[in-house]
Amino acid sequence: MVNRVPFIDADDRKGKALSYVRGEIEFKDIYFSYPSRPDSSVLQGLNIRIPAGKSVGLVGGSGSGKSTTIALLQRFYDPTDGEVLLDGYKIRRLQLKWLRSQMGLVSQEPVLFATSIKENILFGKEGASMEDVISAAKAANAHDFIVKLPEGYETHVGQFGFQMSGGQKQRIAIARALIRDPRILLLDEATSALDAQAERIVQEAIDKASIGRTSIIIAHRLMTIRNANLIVVLQDGRVIESGSHNELIQINDGEGGEYYRMVELQKMALQNEISDELSYKTEGRYHHRINVAQSPISYRSSAASTPVLSPFSPALSVGTPYSYTIQYDPDDYSIDENFKQVSHPTSSQWRLLKMNAPEWGRALVGSVAAIGSGAVQPINAYCVGLLISIYFRGNKSEIKSKSRTLSFVFLGIAALNFTSSLLQHYNFAVMGEKLTKRVREKFLEKLMTFEVGFFDEEENTSAAICTRLATEANMVRSLVGDRMSLLVQAIFGSIFAYIVALKLSWRLSLVMIAVQPLVVGSFYARSMLMKSMSGKAQKAQKEGSQLASEAIVNHRTITAFSSQKRILGLFKDTLKSPKEESVRHSWLSGLGLFSSQFFNTASTALAYWYGGRLLTKGLITSEHLFQAFLVLLFTAYVIAEAGSMTNDLSKGNSAIRSVFTILDRKTEIDPNHSWALEVKKTIKGRIELKNVFFAYPTRPDQLIFKGLNLRIEAGRTVALVGQSGSGKSTIIGLIERFYDPTKGSVFIDAQDIKNYNLRMLRTHIALVSQEPTLFAGTIRENIAYGKKNAKESEIRKAAKLANAHEFISGMKDGYDTNCGERGVQLSGGQKQRIALARAILKNPSILLLDEATSALDSVSEKLVQEALEKMMVSRTCVVVAHRLSTIQKANTIAIIKNGKVAEHGSHNELLSLGRGGAYYSLIKLQGGSSPYR
Repeated sequence: MVNRVPFIDADDRKGKALSYVRGEIEFKDIYFSYPSRPDSSVLQGLNIRIPAGKSVGLVGGSGSGKSTTIALLQRFYDPTDGEVLLDGYKIRRLQLKWLRSQMGLVSQEPVLFATSIKENILFGKEGASMEDVISAAKAANAHDFIVKLPEGYETHVGQFGFQMSGGQKQRIAIARALIRDPRILLLDEATSALDAQAERIVQEAIDKASIGRTSIIIAHRLMTIRNANLIVVLQDGRVIESGSHNELIQINDGEGGEYYRMVELQKMALQNEISDELSYKTEGRYHHRINVAQSPISYRSSAASTPVLSPFSPALSVGTPYSYTIQYDPDDYSIDENFKQVSHPTSSQWRLLKMNAPEWGRALVGSVAAIGSGAVQPINAYCVGLLISIYFRGNKSEIKSKSRTLSFVFLGIAALNFTSSLLQHYNFAVMGEKLTKRVREKFLEKLMTFEVGFFDEEENTSAAICTRLATEANMVRSLVGDRMSLLVQAIFGSIFAYIVALKLSWRLSLVMIAVQPLVVGSFYARSMLMKSMSGKAQKAQKEGSQLASEAIVNHRTITAFSSQKRILGLFKDTLKSPKEESVRHSWLSGLGLFSSQFFNTASTALAYWYGGRLLTKGLITSEHLFQAFLVLLFTAYVIAEAGSMTNDLSKGNSAIRSVFTILDRKTEIDPNHSWALEVKKTIKGRIELKNVFFAYPTRPDQLIFKGLNLRIEAGRTVALVGQSGSGKSTIIGLIERFYDPTKGSVFIDAQDIKNYNLRMLRTHIALVSQEPTLFAGTIRENIAYGKKNAKESEIRKAAKLANAHEFISGMKDGYDTNCGERGVQLSGGQKQRIALARAILKNPSILLLDEATSALDSVSEKLVQEALEKMMVSRTCVVVAHRLSTIQKANTIAIIKNGKVAEHGSHNELLSLGRGGAYYSLIKLQGGSSPYR
């Protein structure tokens, strides 16, 4: 790894750095395939010329190569054939770090680092002042929500930004790009996660920021690129149309082309809203405002059953978050720190052994073999002492005869040692591995039953849980297998050695046993110092390991912003403490090693001196002197080796406590209640949220809902509308029972959902999240997650309904195409359609759609929307959307504002409220900025 020279080296100082950048970009005959899929061409002869200081919109279907062009411009990849030019210079010949410093990027899925909002914005520009940070945040419409947070700009965004909603993350990412004041601005669906009001303001900010800069804008929503100087339509990796908005509308003698058809599709979606708005201007008002009870003063006292809470939490916890694992050395037990404040049950090694009960036969054979291994050292020492004494005899034939006999004895000892060690370690290893398997299965099975709030806690992040699953089970195995084996061997060996030594010479043995603690202590101190040195260094390096892991996961963002030096600087700071710790320990270990050598040598000198005195007085024979000395010396080594495990044993006990804490924990929301109502073949799907108060468990002081009331009739579609962070996705989380309300209730079919068997209930509910999560398997496997034992015909039918079959069939491996970790091999729209197919396959009674079509282009969106509308028939549907065009046909639209339902009614009823209505205002924001008027 260290010696590997990357094909695209960001630290390569070769290449030209232009003194002035105009910003003219040209893609010249570009052919490109991703390295992981060399047979699937993404770009096939792409030619685009972008004039300096102009804005260009890239549009086209999902997977047409829009985001790939940005990746090539930033040199994340090099094209297979063709050249990318900046101001006439081939970008391969420009200095890479300088090139990237000229660009500001906002991706479709913004990545934030586990630090403060301020630090995240500063990734865009090293050394920027606080005024610059605030100015960039204001320009991205982020300042207002940031200052409302308890810690303002110092608020920690959490791992991957999970503490923020989708719109909040997007605005922070935009601020990070704007603070850089780049010559080239790259916007890959930069406003896709914003509500109408925020989008309008951010779009204005982006329009201002684009003045004098070359801007490349990727968009599915054509209104965001209407004013672009040039619009390029991509299809199958080629440019099929290019020109301004008006030019593309008028091509083919006014009949238009592909762009015109895309515009028409989106225009049709908005026309009904606009015409309805106009037709209701002269009609009477149909008021539908909701009066909600005020928050009770006794709110806090009413939440007695709320679980213990802590001060951090994600604002959007419905979608399955990305996860990653930090690899730790199995000997790094620093995770014990996580449990200092947790009350563990008393460690029960007997309970652990009972889990190993099926292997009692192996335990018996292993223990007998360990006793045999324990007897080997004393017998060996006795024979060595006898051999030494034989060499002092005068009769040569006797020496030869006795030596030959002892040689066979040593061979017998070797055979005994081989057999006993083999049986001992094999049987205990099998015991340990089977216990590890049992513990890991129970651990993971238990984790799968825990409520979502458990994983919001800081000590229960995906990295921490995966580490515990990997290391603690391994420590338990080590405790039962290796350590039990060695303890049986050491205890029996020591007792046997003391009996033999006392029998040979009780005087010398008593003296040696008296000083043996010094010998054992010196060996113990030496091994413990070395282990302690290693363990503390690992503990100190934990922070650095976490930072390195995050840097690897987010390498694209770091590369795009040329933040390698910043990351390395942070990493260097985390290594200062381990360095100081290691230097301090080197002095201590030197002292410890000196002491261990000194006491070992001194005890040997004492034994020989006292043995010599006894020999001169005729109280001991030379044969017994050597035998007693060696038996006790060898035993000291065995005791020291066993003694060095005491720290490991204590840590093993801590691991046992930690494992049993998880296994014994009662989940707040049990999906397997045996006494709960069994859901029959189907449920009607009538949903009601009654006087709901809710705050995320890790942020109890910030109420999301303050007396929310919402009724959804069976088989009807209800759309939830509101600004980012208003709690739309939280309603879906409550219906899925990811969380329980702090006060109030959620009912399905007039039954409190707490009364249902949750696992059975969830089989009737399907969810498509704002950020679709795919697993590292094939497309077929990902769709099949929706239904157990799904047939191939059912999978293909679901894919066709979700408009996914066509692009899947176009891939080389079809349904056997690997999605990659978290679906990275697929575009955003492709991932979303696979997630939709998974939901369709489930055939649910209740369908939950959280921005389900947000990542689709207009053509795909229309087809998927039609499929969803067919699927919604006779089902209860809850739809979260920022784009009001996608929910205008809903039976009821609910406006969520300030933790309550501010308005509700049909599209027409809400429009009748006129200019004073919240929904009317949102329609004006989206309709007024439409490019089709």
